Amino acid sequence: MERARKRRAAVTTTAIATVSMLGLAAYGGVSSAATPSARIAKAKSGGTAYFAEGAGATPNYIFPFMPIQFFSVTNISQFQYLMYRPLYWFGKGTSPALNLGLSIGSSPVYSHGNTEVTFSLKNYKWSDGEKVTAQDVVFWMNMLKVDKLSWAGYAAGTIPDDLASVTGSGNSVTFKLKGAVNPYWFTYNELGQITPLPMAWDVTAKGQKPGAAACATASYASVVVHQTTSKKGTTVTPASPAAKSCAAVFTYLSRQSGYDPTNPKAPNNSLSGYATNPLWQVVDGPWHLTSFNPNGYAAFAPNKSYTGPQKPYLAHFVELPYTSAASEFDALVGGKITVGYLPYEDVTAQAKNPITPGQNNPRLSNFNVSPWYPWGINYFPYNFNSTSNNGQTGKIFRQLYFRQAMQMLVDQPLYINKLFKGYAVATNGPVPVLPPNNFVTTYVKGTPYPYNPSKAIKLLKSHGWDVKPGGVSTCGVAAKCGVPKGTKLDFNLQYSVPNAVQTQEMQAEQASWEQAGIKMNLSIATFDTVIGTALPCSGSSCTWDFENWAGGWTYSPDYYPTGEVLFQTGAGSNVGSYSNPYNDKLIKGTNFGNTTIQTWQNYLAKQLPVVWQPEEAYQLTEVQKNLKGVTPQNPLMTITPEYWHYTK
Repeated sequence: MERARKRRAAVTTTAIATVSMLGLAAYGGVSSAATPSARIAKAKSGGTAYFAEGAGATPNYIFPFMPIQFFSVTNISQFQYLMYRPLYWFGKGTSPALNLGLSIGSSPVYSHGNTEVTFSLKNYKWSDGEKVTAQDVVFWMNMLKVDKLSWAGYAAGTIPDDLASVTGSGNSVTFKLKGAVNPYWFTYNELGQITPLPMAWDVTAKGQKPGAAACATASYASVVVHQTTSKKGTTVTPASPAAKSCAAVFTYLSRQSGYDPTNPKAPNNSLSGYATNPLWQVVDGPWHLTSFNPNGYAAFAPNKSYTGPQKPYLAHFVELPYTSAASEFDALVGGKITVGYLPYEDVTAQAKNPITPGQNNPRLSNFNVSPWYPWGINYFPYNFNSTSNNGQTGKIFRQLYFRQAMQMLVDQPLYINKLFKGYAVATNGPVPVLPPNNFVTTYVKGTPYPYNPSKAIKLLKSHGWDVKPGGVSTCGVAAKCGVPKGTKLDFNLQYSVPNAVQTQEMQAEQASWEQAGIKMNLSIATFDTVIGTALPCSGSSCTWDFENWAGGWTYSPDYYPTGEVLFQTGAGSNVGSYSNPYNDKLIKGTNFGNTTIQTWQNYLAKQLPVVWQPEEAYQLTEVQKNLKGVTPQNPLMTITPEYWHYTK
């Protein structure tokens, strides 16, 4: 399909949708957006739905242009998207396919040997009366051009690096590319990243009129930057008045959202103003924020100016924070939540299979349970630049044999059966197993590194380690270990706790690694702390070893699982600083050449850039029986409460 598509002179979204249907075999029904009329007759307008946020995972960033520490499902798919619609919407039922019905953009048309793409915008309006136009897309692109290093979705060589020009007129946008691209990849992973921005945000100070700065109205060509790359990294410097304006706008909007680009580690002190700041009240989505508390409480009301395909039935939608899964379960049983989740420790019946639930917890007779699987993979990263352990940790992690031993001590089948009660599948590589699709290979599904403690121990011994089961192994032969003699296999792993099962899994893995004398010192932190620590770093202060945020990665807003954002050298979300030139070559070939995604994933699965973990259901969603429109659930973890309604 990839080679045939590249031979076409022009490829429209009709062809892209065909590939999507072949590559992403949907299961579990159609999207709620596809057949709204089927429920209208029974829908009851009004009422409030209460949605439980993940335990300890609360929204903490509202500006839809964010660095990696805020790049989460909680912030994007379940918070920002309610208010600020992306250019293209993905997810049809339980398939992650392109959903043009919910997209602002129309079918992208590729031409000139796949070096040019044109699309138009539908009739969307901002709540301040401004129409969503091509220039709003150019505004995003201008900002990306200047501040790409602060965008978590950036990977060198991809958007905006692969663009020759961007032009917009009225509701039509044209991208001219520097070379031919895979249209499927470009639509899913490049256009899919864009969120049109309103002119009201083209300001650098409170009280300025919309468009007071010069970023939103500037042409893409007038935004000139200088880029330099050295051993210390890449820097992008604004070199024209328009570019300097974009830098100033980005800094202002970031600070209004709580992130200071000049002081990235400063605490977010803007949370309490999210619902009152006029900036964030300019929305083009179906909802606007009416109340927000720094603890994560978020209340929404319908955007009366919304011009999209479905105006909300509900009068109010509220997201509720919980510090633990236990407290959420108590609230669920007490009837304080209408859409929540069943903690694994409260599952009373084994799943019939990963996507078919067993009998619900008897205390929740007023709810239906539905497992919610992400279009993603589960893992936690190695920090390949870690300078802990006398500067040797990163060097140990760069040894493939060590990563192989680590992975062979992770008993995924046992954890799936005993801890997750069958609501999980094994992760063995960078391409998701669920939803069922034709991208993932038999090799990856077949477990390249099955659980085998004796083989792991033998592997370490053959590479010069004095293995001490139950103790701490030390390097005996430096030439074989790859690190100095006497170096210890002693590491720190910080993890977040969405539920008690996460602690059980970490403790089980800790005990398993100890069989080979790999000591893992566990500590607990909040989700926000963990993802805020797991950042690319170098030098003496780069001392974190492992960070596990208990969620891995959902392929969004890069929906085609080609890995450039996660595993390419220097990529924005490559938090562990994994670097492999051959892997980079394969990724580039997949996106711009004739390398297949199957070739790339099989190679990377062997290389073990991260520690693969079971991909359990994102949550076992509990839906109050008289609330409809919640299922089927989007595998990109996006919620659409505008379709939710109570029955009469």
